[in-house]
Amino acid sequence: MNDWVIRLIEQSGYLGVGFLMFLETVFPPIPSEVIMPVAGMAAAEGTLSYWLVVASGTAGAMLGNIVWYLAARALGVNRLEPIIRKHGRWVTMTWPEVERAQVWFRRNGVFFVFLGRLLPTVRSLVSVPAGLLKMRFKTFFIASTLGTAGWTALLATAGYKLKENFSEIDQYVGTASNAILAVLVVGYLWRLWNHRHSESGE
Repeated sequence: MNDWVIRLIEQSGYLGVGFLMFLETVFPPIPSEVIMPVAGMAAAEGTLSYWLVVASGTAGAMLGNIVWYLAARALGVNRLEPIIRKHGRWVTMTWPEVERAQVWFRRNGVFFVFLGRLLPTVRSLVSVPAGLLKMRFKTFFIASTLGTAGWTALLATAGYKLKENFSEIDQYVGTASNAILAVLVVGYLWRLWNHRHSESGE
């Protein structure tokens, strides 16, 4: 996949960076941990501008973020309720928990959206609760853009500064992403076990 990313950026420049980051947002297996360092390396070599690399990466990712936000907003919490009541055990969630989450999100949603954009794996999912709970689009857009720009700039800077050691960057960031994903999976399995146990005791 790395070779394909490199070729597309070499051939399409900023448009390729934006397109890849859009795909990364809607289809997470395409990793920004590869895309942005490669674009940063191109900037270090003088074939692209560092700031335009960050801007195009941020724009592409934000387009994907908005797609997810609008899709979740169209679904809405009311349509989600019967799904949660019927199948909530698979996501270890009950409807009262969703209602409590709404209250929490109204108080802390801006921070959640901003911070979520900086976390591997999680960042592609942040738009969903924001859309479901009908966060103001302007607030969502600003918080998402700031977090997304920070993440893309961080990865582009890594590629720009350490272009000779790209394989080390890829390995380090990829390992960190896998570790966070493993923690999330273990947490899900733990919640699933406790959820079923509590249901059997009711």
